[in-house]
Amino acid sequence: MKKLNIKKGDAVRVVAGVSKGKEGVVLKVIPSTSRVIIEGDDIRKDSKHTKPNATNQDGGIVKQDAPIHISNVMLVDASTGKVDRVGRRQEDGKSVRYFKKSKELVK
Repeated sequence: MKKLNIKKGDAVRVVAGVSKGKEGVVLKVIPSTSRVIIEGDDIRKDSKHTKPNATNQDGGIVKQDAPIHISNVMLVDASTGKVDRVGRRQEDGKSVRYFKKSKELVK
């Protein structure tokens, strides 16, 4: 399985789809389907119909964060504030991520 360039906790911007242009933080990465779940109110949500139970007395329709394909999001470079592609290189025997334009390491 290919290593993904986006990890939990990264700041990303959606570059395609319904939520295009919105920014958020990655909550979860799902490598088997190459999708990420992004935290944010403006980011795509799915409606889940729930029955009343002990935790949710009323039941009804609950909005929850929807997974977005990893190709539709890009990392935001904190130093420039712009999105950038990410590469990998070896430093001290470890694989590290870096931004292609600024050559700085991803933090």
